[in-house]
Amino acid sequence: MTQDHRFDVWAPHARKVTVRIDGVDHPMQGLADRPGWWTLPDDADVPRGTVRYGYLLTKVFDEGTDKERTSVSEVLPDPRSRRQPQGVHDLSCTFDPDAFEWHDAAWRPRPLRDSVLYELHPGTFTPEGTLDAAIGKLDHLVDLGVDAVELLPVNGFNGDHNWGYDGVAWYTVDESYGGPEAYQRFVDACHTKGIAVIQDVVYNHLGPSGNYLPLFAEYFKPGASSWGDLINLDGWGSDGVREYILDNITMWLREYHVDGFRLDAVHALADSRATHILEQIAQRIAAESERTGKELVAIAESDLNDPRMIAGTEGHGLGMDAQWLDDVHHAAHVAFTGETHGYYGDFASLHALEKTMHTAYFHNGTYSTFRGRSHGREIDPAEQRPWQFVTFLQNHDQVGNRAAGDRMNHGMSVDRAIAAATWLLTQPYTPMLFMGEEFGASTPWQFFTAHPEPELGEAVATGRKAEFAAMAWDHATVPDPQDPQTFERSKLDWGEVHEGEHQRILDAYRELIALRHDTPELTDQNWATVATQASDSEQWFVLKRMSEPESEHGVVVAVNLSDSERELPLMGGDAPRVLFASGTDPDMTTTPGAVRLAPETAVVLRV
Repeated sequence: MTQDHRFDVWAPHARKVTVRIDGVDHPMQGLADRPGWWTLPDDADVPRGTVRYGYLLTKVFDEGTDKERTSVSEVLPDPRSRRQPQGVHDLSCTFDPDAFEWHDAAWRPRPLRDSVLYELHPGTFTPEGTLDAAIGKLDHLVDLGVDAVELLPVNGFNGDHNWGYDGVAWYTVDESYGGPEAYQRFVDACHTKGIAVIQDVVYNHLGPSGNYLPLFAEYFKPGASSWGDLINLDGWGSDGVREYILDNITMWLREYHVDGFRLDAVHALADSRATHILEQIAQRIAAESERTGKELVAIAESDLNDPRMIAGTEGHGLGMDAQWLDDVHHAAHVAFTGETHGYYGDFASLHALEKTMHTAYFHNGTYSTFRGRSHGREIDPAEQRPWQFVTFLQNHDQVGNRAAGDRMNHGMSVDRAIAAATWLLTQPYTPMLFMGEEFGASTPWQFFTAHPEPELGEAVATGRKAEFAAMAWDHATVPDPQDPQTFERSKLDWGEVHEGEHQRILDAYRELIALRHDTPELTDQNWATVATQASDSEQWFVLKRMSEPESEHGVVVAVNLSDSERELPLMGGDAPRVLFASGTDPDMTTTPGAVRLAPETAVVLRV
């Protein structure tokens, strides 16, 4: 059912507010029951349907002449605008979300504990870079076997293309991706094909261009994070700021039918109030889950290594369902690439990978040389479950924040890349792929921007080179984020998917995902059914997923990371049966209780 647009805006310091609709000014009135809010009178004669509009704010100051004390703003876009057809600096446009005909009434997402996720940037997933074009690739994801796509941020930004983390219009879907109706079509198509949609949202900062929020209210407070000004979550006027965030959550759930969220860098949410904003987000999502009967999720990106992040609000936790787990990524990255610089240094031993299979956090109260202090705390195995930790070999940060945007597979053999995939899709946590990983994409995924302001573009490019120079990278290898070719190079090449070694990698990922879905031990949620062994000297790693605690039976995952043939223990059990082999067939006849593997290969065995 369609409805006429309501023109409401929160501007607590304005003496007068006017809304300009299709070039005609209409005075607004304050709401007595909602301090700081302005609306149009019920009898206002305004055009119906799709219109362009913006707000003019009149403010009166304490000093100066009458003329000097009164200030009227330029026409400003709506902080809750659903569309910005001509960019974030221009007028807003009405959009009726109820006009779309959905086909997903019976849709229920697969529980996260049983899911494989797929991180996707809509601008580089296809040559066209649109959500409608992405629909055309959903059959690829269905065939692959993934259960949910995690979309990088899609809200409005300044420029033609962006990673998504420079967004300034939180309530919009950027026009470069097709706008809000294209987003509805994408979600509907995903649900029709059995794929959930998890939307990445950024509530910890705004981009550097097109942010008009400070003209309306105290959306920011003194201080800054690595990404910009701090969001005002606990100062004067913060009730309205929190409402802005919570209503945005509701918008994505109701108007766009998303199945959950990835919340960017929640450690940058500086909130001293008794009830943290994450708790309120969790409660808002839980209420919508109860209303719809859908299992909706909130996944936090957090580097705090604090299990309170994923503890229930009833026990004074922050209520997130899951979190990204960088420590496991770091341990796996070192194991498969050998890189130990920077924050990888603490993870140089294979025993780091072994530890994280049991404790999730590597730094769980231990000393972090990168931070120069102790970090993290231990999980409670009785409270936290393995599925609550999302793990990965690659993601937008771990690829895009490398100097050249090179993927993990670019520096290793195909055998080694498949061995890494074997580990990822058999380890205890919820696995996530980064787009193109499943076929060993040859294209990089680089850091790209398209700031129209020359000075801003120059500042970003210069800062990028300085950042990597400080880490001893050759600045000549750092592409210019503003160069359009940096963006074009980052698009997947779909022509290579079914060619040679790319097809081999794709077949392996497809087989491993099916194996994970069909093998109960691989999604078992008992910490006590996980056993490991590792050898730094011989460079091998063994993971056992037991059918029950202390059982000799279950699934053994053996990975030979060395460049020589190795004999790896089966960790008990007998009569091994191959479920998956990444390379040449393993030798299980030479030594009882062991398996002999070719260099850089992995095997999954039932024992």
